[in-house]
Amino acid sequence: MSDRTSEGRTSSAQEAVGRYGVWSAALRSEDPSRRGELTEAAAELEELGFGAVWLGASSAVRHAVPLIEATSRLTVATGIQSIWQYEAAETAAHWAELEKAHPGRFLLGLGVSHAVRADQYRRPYSAMVGYLDALDAAGVPAGRRVLAALGPKMLELSRDRAAGAHPFLVTPEHTARAREILGEGPLLAPETKVVLDTDPHSARAKARGSLAVYLGLPNYTKALRQFGFTDDDFADGGSDRLVDALFAWGDDDRIRERIGAFRSAGADHVALQVVVDQPRDFLPRADWRRLADLLR
Repeated sequence: MSDRTSEGRTSSAQEAVGRYGVWSAALRSEDPSRRGELTEAAAELEELGFGAVWLGASSAVRHAVPLIEATSRLTVATGIQSIWQYEAAETAAHWAELEKAHPGRFLLGLGVSHAVRADQYRRPYSAMVGYLDALDAAGVPAGRRVLAALGPKMLELSRDRAAGAHPFLVTPEHTARAREILGEGPLLAPETKVVLDTDPHSARAKARGSLAVYLGLPNYTKALRQFGFTDDDFADGGSDRLVDALFAWGDDDRIRERIGAFRSAGADHVALQVVVDQPRDFLPRADWRRLADLLR
């Protein structure tokens, strides 16, 4: 293992993000008029005790800047930035500028996205290796980046060339396997989805509304097949078995238990995506407050 994966390096990443964070596509926007709304939400998340926010929807370094400027401790991470969308040199330059202004506050989450979403998609593992080589050459430390890893090879790369892994749409069983591959040092920060609804019918309906887009992406279904899910589970928006494996829903105790299962399986940090039946840019601030309360 490379010396870039020393325990001291990964410990700093774990300390930076804390035990729980919030994953949200709504916290990144290209609309300048939303800046006040987003920064106010980020400041509240910090006050609520979350250690990190993960910016979804192919976010980039620039999207983290206003949230970092509006807070004092919160780690802001991309969850994830597609390597096809932003050149490594551009990413490194933006990282260096942000690091100079706010040292240690940003974590670069990188991923290879999906073939149906990137015209230039090719040899994704080799492309990621090349991207990391370019970041190394530009001076972006391995300990300040994580990879959106699902399979063994990308998890090994997360261990050897990054601070750790940020798997998306996974189960606690995947987390346990990922921890075996990563070992004890690297950061393991899976994303999981939360539906604050106790009614099985409406909770699963909200979950399926969120899940549908991911079931059309082979990277996710391939990974889920490794844990016993089949075409029957992927049909009609997802079986109850699949929904219940991927979403924490129900009363507070049940949600706490489901989130705790990731920690018990080896996660250092859990990035929590609250699922609501609202437009994509909606900020579920009342739900974030309730989530913070039940995690105390």
